[in-house]
Amino acid sequence: MGKDYPEYEEPDYLSEPMALPEGVDFDEYVIASYIAYLDANINVDIIGPAVAIEQSTGTWTPVPYETAEVRRKHVAKVISYTQLPDYEYERPSPKQEPKRAYFLQIAFPWINVRNTLSMLLTAIFGNISMGGALKMVDVRFPKKFMDDFKGPKFGIEGIRKLLKVPKRPLLNNMIKPCTYTWNKDFQELFYNAAVGGCDIIKDDELVANQDYNRLEERVPAFMEAVDKAKSETGEETLYTANITDKMPNILENADRVQELGGNALMINFLVVGYEVMRQIAEDPSIKLPILGHMDFAGAMYMSPQHGVSSHIILGKFARMAGADVVVHPAPYGKAQVINEKYTRVANVMRLPMYNIKSTFPMPSGGITTGLVEKCVKDLGTDIVIGSGGGIHAHPQGPIAGAKAFRQAIDAVMSGVSVKKAGQEHEELGISLGIWGAGKKTEFKIK
Repeated sequence: MGKDYPEYEEPDYLSEPMALPEGVDFDEYVIASYIAYLDANINVDIIGPAVAIEQSTGTWTPVPYETAEVRRKHVAKVISYTQLPDYEYERPSPKQEPKRAYFLQIAFPWINVRNTLSMLLTAIFGNISMGGALKMVDVRFPKKFMDDFKGPKFGIEGIRKLLKVPKRPLLNNMIKPCTYTWNKDFQELFYNAAVGGCDIIKDDELVANQDYNRLEERVPAFMEAVDKAKSETGEETLYTANITDKMPNILENADRVQELGGNALMINFLVVGYEVMRQIAEDPSIKLPILGHMDFAGAMYMSPQHGVSSHIILGKFARMAGADVVVHPAPYGKAQVINEKYTRVANVMRLPMYNIKSTFPMPSGGITTGLVEKCVKDLGTDIVIGSGGGIHAHPQGPIAGAKAFRQAIDAVMSGVSVKKAGQEHEELGISLGIWGAGKKTEFKIK
């Protein structure tokens, strides 16, 4: 209280849920960006700070222990908010424009969310995720936050060293059908894909360690096939065994795969949680790369007005949590995704990010040999091309199906069109004859 103005209280700007970007130390804050869609009768000057308080120190009404001292240390701050478009002197009436779009940036004190992605997500998109039309579109981390994360154990460079493939795109195959009861026929199927030229062969996301298809049966058999194929081709093959399970079984599964001679792991990371995958990736006793599968991701990012953008869900967070390869949907396969989102997911996996190694993007979902050129044109050569049916459904069998993909990859690396290469290689020519050159995949159900 001032002496001359007893009812006046001097403002304590440092405890306010508002700040200029220049008023916060970016080394001490996580910056989250959102697009909000508000009713025209809602004042963003009120709702912005309310969101910042809700996700840091307070609730819907003032409480006694939310003191200025507590706020100075822990309150989140709105550092930017702009209506889209950025009206200055006049804007449509609420009747003409009942909903208004805003871009908001909120700075969260690093100490509030230190160490875990779980608490980070709780803070930056917790209760407010249920508050209306709000989508989180980016997150920026200070280095001290990222220093707590080790990221991928191998990354792109490490995977290439394991496989002894320094430049070209890698080829992945998913064992099909998606769900099956284990029998030795699948060992032969695996061998055929490996000897045909697949660098990585993965379990499909629906097969993990169920009673009808146990890791104890599958892993030794598939690794025998890896060795047999290598003796014939001289090439390495990674088998990513799906260890997805409840806790603590998933941790035991990781150990078990390694004990059984497996050479890679697969995790449905969104359904088990980022921190579960991170624990396995950062465990020094687990010396295997991890392929992260994307299932359930659409529930988080598909809406244009709700959720979290795909490049955060599949790119940044998965990379931070330790995935060496991440499956993501391609726009010319069977998935629904626009090209710029597809390329941004891949870029976020590979562009420099503090101490975190890069992650291999794996475009997937109905990829055929005719789409190899598009994959490389859009994403470059640091990719894993994911194919399931395009290999298994080849009329000459999976060996020919895998060879066709390798012929397409070799053609692209040599600057030759896949269509022309198909005239010189029987396996590729047959594949192109069935699925076409560069055509979007269509579902075909018998």
